[in-house]
Amino acid sequence: MHRVVITGLGAITPIGLSVEEFWANLTAGVSGVGPITQFDATGFPVRIAAEVKGFDPRDYMDFKEARRSHRSTHFALAAARMALADAGLTVDRANAENVGVVINTGGGGIGELEGATRILDQRGPERVSPFVVPNVMANAVSCPVSIHTGAQGPVITSTSACASGTQAFLEAMHILRRGEAEAIIAGATDALITPVVIASLANAGALSRRNEEPERASRPFDRDRDGFVMGEGAIAMILETEAHARRRGARIYAEVAGGALTADAYHITAPEPSGDGAIKAMRRALEYAQMRPEESNVVFAHGTSTPLNDVVETKAIKAAFGEHAYRIPVSATKSMVGHLLGAAGAISALAAVLAIRNGVIPPTINLENPDPECDLDYVTQVARKQSVRAAMVNAFGFGGQNAVLIFRKYAEEYY
Repeated sequence: MHRVVITGLGAITPIGLSVEEFWANLTAGVSGVGPITQFDATGFPVRIAAEVKGFDPRDYMDFKEARRSHRSTHFALAAARMALADAGLTVDRANAENVGVVINTGGGGIGELEGATRILDQRGPERVSPFVVPNVMANAVSCPVSIHTGAQGPVITSTSACASGTQAFLEAMHILRRGEAEAIIAGATDALITPVVIASLANAGALSRRNEEPERASRPFDRDRDGFVMGEGAIAMILETEAHARRRGARIYAEVAGGALTADAYHITAPEPSGDGAIKAMRRALEYAQMRPEESNVVFAHGTSTPLNDVVETKAIKAAFGEHAYRIPVSATKSMVGHLLGAAGAISALAAVLAIRNGVIPPTINLENPDPECDLDYVTQVARKQSVRAAMVNAFGFGGQNAVLIFRKYAEEYY
């Protein structure tokens, strides 16, 4: 079975339009949350989000194509191109059929329907764009990456709500281990800061209403948390078989050690109270990676800043890690970047890989008054310098979908 390694990274995030800018701000505890600017949120109960700022899709595609495609696709293509450049991997006739694309999303281009519906109501059917349906398709985030890069291997988009990003890397890992490709452009994207989405989630009670202090709104594991903050962006990584990466002399950031998917089979939005599905996913991920709990020395939590998730996830970590749970640092990136929905697990995965590279665990900001039921070793306020040998990434989605991924420091002689 092929070992799978990571050789390239790309990122479009609320706190940086490159991997290094993202990492610098993440470790400095910089919040990307602010007032919504993408539409007039006057009168909305929630008027804050973690928007991507200063991004111009024309840096990655021509003007006409940018107009005809959705923001989530713009982000995906930008992150993918960054990752390929970082990996020094060129897709050409010689290798195209051995390079695949796995880009997942939670909502894809569903925001297109809002604008199209307004046009239909106000201006009639003749004015509805012929590109609405291609933009709404979930695979509109992966196929353009294939088209632009020339990758002709497996091209897949799966959607598992907030677990989609983590699932992308697991799917890519399995494809590579089965020998169906030699390299995969993998990642996730979402851009759902739209009137209907914000209104719906606000009415569901899922979003923080700290409109007057947006930078302090996302506060995972804090006693005073009141919901998550919507974010947007995309992450891409180049995953390769070890043999392929070494053959071309690629720099290796980390190894994809394993992971697991489970389901709660409980509720369409709420987590199962005991955390049973999450526990099983974490345990199975460790088993797949052939690791003992104590060999993992940081957990990048799903950490949504909602009352239910943070308590259930804490319970699940305790059950999965046993006594080691109180000795393992826990970090929640959503405190700074908000909840990227389908790309949430992917941005945590990027943070995990960079923590392995740099020996630094980013902080969970705004954790000022710990919830008594959330009593683990959360890395609060300030980044922690610590060697990271293996990192677990949790992602739990609406519908009860649980995805857990483990990255490990690469060593040739590991097996």
